[in-house]
Amino acid sequence: MRLAAAQTHDTLRTMLRPLILALALLPAAATNRPPPADPLTATIHTEDADRFAALFAKTKGRPTAAQLKRDYLDKGSFGIGVFTPGRIVDADNLARAIAANPTRYAQAIKTCLPAAKAATADLRAIYLGLHGALPDVKLPQVYIVFGANTSGGTAKPGAQVLGLEVLCRMSPTPEKLRQTLRHFFAHETVHSFQQDAGMTLARDPLLTAILVEGAADFIAQLVTGEEPDAARAAWATFREAELWRQMQADIALTRKLTDKDDPEEGSPEAKAYARWIGNYSTPPAGWPPELGYWMGLRIWQRYYAAAPDKHAALRAMLAVRDPRAILAAGTYKRRGGSL
Repeated sequence: MRLAAAQTHDTLRTMLRPLILALALLPAAATNRPPPADPLTATIHTEDADRFAALFAKTKGRPTAAQLKRDYLDKGSFGIGVFTPGRIVDADNLARAIAANPTRYAQAIKTCLPAAKAATADLRAIYLGLHGALPDVKLPQVYIVFGANTSGGTAKPGAQVLGLEVLCRMSPTPEKLRQTLRHFFAHETVHSFQQDAGMTLARDPLLTAILVEGAADFIAQLVTGEEPDAARAAWATFREAELWRQMQADIALTRKLTDKDDPEEGSPEAKAYARWIGNYSTPPAGWPPELGYWMGLRIWQRYYAAAPDKHAALRAMLAVRDPRAILAAGTYKRRGGSL
């Protein structure tokens, strides 16, 4: 599962921005970017999670906002600095989230924190694959934190940060969590690369969002050898022609929007966007959630297959400079050439 699938979308404006473009600016305390990770020695930073677990045990699962601020947030790593805006928000918000469901946090500490610490070999293997595919990019450090039960992870240049209480809710056993972490290590790292490449939303917000998330899924699939969502792929494969027609219509409808627009909730433009992106909890009736990810993946598969220079094709997935040209190169065609 991905971050967009794990994040609660509180406003339509948030929903209308792809993940990597909706992030708040880092606070002043977290502006010093950590050094790139070496794929041979990369480690999962769990210092924040360990400190949270110790505080949770000390307070018998009832930490106050003051304790969380002093003993958790104020001592936080670069990862906490990335995760706080828009996710943790502040100590008061975090305290409320813990009080609302302490069992969720207790389970994540007991079951998922040890499993996350055991995932170093997976991280290094995936980072070696990413380094081989894109040797010039800087691999981010990986941080495991506890948040306010709103986000499974996010990415900034230099870091990917994973919210363990949400990931543990999604994947409650060590085996399931391992599979989820493998996908996050690849998918969210690509979002970090995309920010480094200066990817911007500008125009065509729906098309760009589909391509941004599809690129992350494509590269994740390339380096893990795993289908990002096998059930969704099975459902969509036999419906690709009709899905393509709907997607083209929705892209045309949303093309006049920009990332600064805030269309009225329930408007045709808002519904068109939400059909594909940001709908993990509320997919269209009969559809799997976040189908835009799969459509983007399919566009990039055709683009990549036709590209004579595969490394250049991968670099194009990071910048997404010309969404319409990419769409044209990755257009779906039935056998015989017609849609």
